Amino acid sequence: MSERPTALITGASRGVGAAVARALAPTHDTLLLGRDRRALGDLSAELPGALPWPVDLTTVTEESLPHVERLDVLVHSAGVTTLGRIGELPASVWRDTMEVNLFAVAELTRLLLPALRRAGGHVVCVNSGAGQRANPGWAAYAASKFALRAFADALRQEEPELRVTTIYPGRIDTDMQRSVREQEGGDYQPERYLTPESVARAVLAAVTAGPDAHLTELTIRPSAGPVT
Repeated sequence: MSERPTALITGASRGVGAAVARALAPTHDTLLLGRDRRALGDLSAELPGALPWPVDLTTVTEESLPHVERLDVLVHSAGVTTLGRIGELPASVWRDTMEVNLFAVAELTRLLLPALRRAGGHVVCVNSGAGQRANPGWAAYAASKFALRAFADALRQEEPELRVTTIYPGRIDTDMQRSVREQEGGDYQPERYLTPESVARAVLAAVTAGPDAHLTELTIRPSAGPVT
């Protein structure tokens, strides 16, 4: 890595994670974490100062992470969604959802805290509108995102030398959203959703805010309005 600041992005193989990597690449060296080795390789070839790091976040260890002495930005954008009413969801769905959306975030942050502290770094959690309001059929996902919100709030208070931002986007035009709409039985209408690039610009705004500014929460909704 060069003398430029370093950003580590999870879920970087596609969607919001890839868009965030592209948004930060002009000013940051980027560590791209995700499961899709080929997609990460393609993205790293596109971006100067990028390093792909295929890893399963649910089993991440200190040994499986790239060594970074200082980490300026950590963006948590990986996530999973399985819909279903409470009376129909088995415990395995709850466990899998929490494993990716919360436990992996907490463990990765814990492992990287020394590097973040050295840099006075910034942690960005890409949450969801479901982290602000729970709807029928969304219990497991919303619970994981409410918990992610609590994690970020606690981290902000425990680590006052760091900046911690939670971003609450509405529906985004991603592969995950296609899966969600299939589960809901609704039409996929990308023109009604946010683009990954719009969410990435919000991340960039938080990261590049002046040293006197701490953007703790940002809410973004599609201009087309709610999807039914």
